[in-house]
Amino acid sequence: MAFRASVLTLYPEMFPGHLGFSLAGKAMERGQWSLDAVQIRDFATDRHRTVDDTPAGGGAGMVLKPDVLARAIDSASENDARPRLLMSPRGRPLTQERVRALAAGEGVIIVCGRFEGVDQRVIEARGLEEVSIGDYVLSGGEPAALILLDAIIRILPGVMGNDLSGLHESFEGGLLEHPHYTRPQEWEGREIPPILTSGNHGAIEKWRHEEAVRLTRERRPDLLESAKIEKNG
Repeated sequence: MAFRASVLTLYPEMFPGHLGFSLAGKAMERGQWSLDAVQIRDFATDRHRTVDDTPAGGGAGMVLKPDVLARAIDSASENDARPRLLMSPRGRPLTQERVRALAAGEGVIIVCGRFEGVDQRVIEARGLEEVSIGDYVLSGGEPAALILLDAIIRILPGVMGNDLSGLHESFEGGLLEHPHYTRPQEWEGREIPPILTSGNHGAIEKWRHEEAVRLTRERRPDLLESAKIEKNG
């Protein structure tokens, strides 16, 4: 069954964006995944197609209305068990583990917030899982949704040319990725590490693992807490 993504947004023209190119675009053409960009404004009932209103209690900005957004969610998810996600800076940080879990399912429904946010009542009533791609604020959820979908689609079966390539990347196994090199052998006085051209595959794998541990310890020591290695390994 093809992976189905439904994105609820005020800017459907932003999709599929970069996902229409390269491996993801080719996978879409082959029918390995599909994308439906739903215009939230289509579910407004007044003649101005109003989707937002002022915050209860006062304050700056506007808030997406729960009734309009709920109708959009219900339309996209009728008789549908796909996870309902809301891209939000206050959500749980996205991890590779969560990406793998989503990729193993039949698809996702993603709500892209705008303005000051989404009425809390629709988050609770429609069971939206808030997901964050980092500790910063974007102008809307669309770029975050594209990043989430990119992470998912690339690990769907058959999307990458070599399925093994995804097993040796950053965050797979809890470590950052080891350094990469390619020809020429010497460039601006810098040589490829001799071990990588030795032909000794066991030694190469050991070197790559040690380099991954070293880089993780230097740049993301927090990851070592959950990595399946010893800190002094």
